[in-house]
Amino acid sequence: MSNNATVSASGPVFRVDKFVVPAGVRAEFIAQMRRIQQTLRALPGCLRAHVLDQTGGNGEFNVLTLVEWADEQAVASAAEFVKKKFAEEGFDPVAFTSNAGVRPDQGFYRIA
Repeated sequence: MSNNATVSASGPVFRVDKFVVPAGVRAEFIAQMRRIQQTLRALPGCLRAHVLDQTGGNGEFNVLTLVEWADEQAVASAAEFVKKKFAEEGFDPVAFTSNAGVRPDQGFYRIA
């Protein structure tokens, strides 16, 4: 979760993170994403959080995380909480992703 995200308007905010994950690290990567999603689900304003593993199709992204937040305030609060939690744990999600050879595509979305 990035704390430099810019969201506006009202209503739910979706965080969608797509990843190209090498087969050799897929299980470890998915386990880490599940751990993060479990933390997010417990935060105020989190409406849903999922880790999705591609089972078919020809898209290049084979793991996707989706979090629906009630509003932009929930996103901001969660970003601060997660930043502190990761610092306390000594977990660097950017380094973890890079070291695993994972290529991310991440962003915030609203209903069109």
